[in-house]
Parts: sequence; structure tokens; C-alpha cells
Amino acid sequence: MSDYKPTREEAYELLTKYVENDSQIKHALAVEATMVHFAQLFDEDPEKWGVIGLIHDLDYDKYPEEHCKITEQILKEEGWPEDYIRGVMSHGWKLCTDVEPKGKMEKVIYTIDELTGLVAATALMRPSKSIMDMEAKSVKKKWGQKSFAAGVNRDVIAEGADMLGMDIKEVIHETIMGMRKVADEIGLNGNL
Repeated sequence: MSDYKPTREEAYELLTKYVENDSQIKHALAVEATMVHFAQLFDEDPEKWGVIGLIHDLDYDKYPEEHCKITEQILKEEGWPEDYIRGVMSHGWKLCTDVEPKGKMEKVIYTIDELTGLVAATALMRPSKSIMDMEAKSVKKKWGQKSFAAGVNRDVIAEGADMLGMDIKEVIHETIMGMRKVADEIGLNGNL
């Protein structure tokens, strides 16, 4: 079991077993695509990064008060490798876990989890309702409007970008590029 690597199919099956909310599924798909994009950018394992992105909010739909804790239990019961579980837990650092993001993959999921929400909200405000014609500067404009996508923790995104040693605009651009790959599935292809 020590060589066990959860597949995308197993992760998706688990996701749809615990998450019924359509917008939560779309968020999981957006984070997955963005994680795959960053893995390719950094020459890392895209399947592993994608799987972790896909199941990172496994318990949020049904157990928001125990976010991450229930996911940890589920993944342990499923026999998932410790580094996958740690990767998932790190996205909730200082919010609902004390697992500090250490490696590049953990820093990326910590940074882009909240950011995908801001990117999606910005795309939906556009006349095209699409991510396909959106640039990082559009998201950056909305960044300072605290009332816009008020639930998005901008401090986490900024801290994550710092941890990655990347400019926030670059992180936004790469997140958009990742999300474009699943624009249809996440409802952001708009009317283009």
C-alpha cells in the first residue's frame, strides 16, 4: 500500500460521494485544473497535484464547521498516502488547520484555493461572462474592492504568492490559464 497513488477517478468518485453542491463541484474542478497547470509550470507531478486540488474541500459541503478535520479522517480511512493528506490539510493553514504549507505544491494550493473564487466571480461580472477573454488586470482591479467577492481571503492569496516568490499578478495570470482549461465544466465559457 506504500506505493499507492490515488487516481483522478478515485478522487472524483470520493468528491461526488461527499459533495452535492454544484458550485462546490465547480470550485473543486477549478482548483484541480489550476493545480495541474501549476504542476506543469513547475515540472512537478500534474496528476498528484490535480487529485489533491480535486478533493481539497471534500468535507466542506456537509461539515463546514469541521472543515479539513473530516477530510483528514475520510482520507485516512481510504488509505490515502500521508503526503496527499498533508497537501490537502495545508490549504486550510491558519484558517482551520495548523499544517503550514512547506513544499511548492502545498504553497500553490494554499494560494490558489481562494484565488479561483475571486477569478470566477470577476469572470461572471464581465459582459461576456467568460474567463476566456479575461486578463489578470481585471481581477487585480476587483482585488481592492473589499465588498466584491467579500468571502475571498485576499490576505491568504497575498501571503501564498509571497511564499511562492511570485508577483500576485503572475499568480492571477497562471490561475486564469489553468481555469481556462475547464471553462465549460465550471460555467465560465460565457457567451463567447
